[in-house]
Amino acid sequence: MSTGEERVIARMRPHARVLIVPVLVLWGCAGLVTLLLDRVDWPLWNIAVLTVAGLVVGLLTLVPTLAWLSRGFVFTTERVVIRGSFGGTRRETMLSRVHDVTVRRRGLQALFGAGDVLLSTGGDRAVILPDVPSASLVQRMLSELLGARGIVVADAADGATTTVRG
Repeated sequence: MSTGEERVIARMRPHARVLIVPVLVLWGCAGLVTLLLDRVDWPLWNIAVLTVAGLVVGLLTLVPTLAWLSRGFVFTTERVVIRGSFGGTRRETMLSRVHDVTVRRRGLQALFGAGDVLLSTGGDRAVILPDVPSASLVQRMLSELLGARGIVVADAADGATTTVRG
């Protein structure tokens, strides 16, 4: 049952804390290159230092940053679209199939306000949106969308179940 024209509500990427290590690697490489350039009397020394630094920065900074940039979530009034790394996977879940929205927090996710949002569709496994920033806000938004469609949703605050007829 469509409620009219589909509109994009939000676009987001996984939490940016995964970029902390690439930034630290970049700073460390810049510092080491500064210390090591022109330290040895060998004609290829500077080329070797710059080559190793370039490989390390490319593999440990550039690749993770591009992978993070290529992932994302799009929330519309009709569906949730999940894009995987480097455009390899794209998964769409219609909101009409979702009957429960849950937030799971592991490790440092609670400290940063992030979490995994699980969309229960009645199948064997829930659809997982990994490491969503402001996970509680996303859960509330999805619950309101489901409530407007007349789908039973659990209230995140007190665990009560309500049915809202649209």
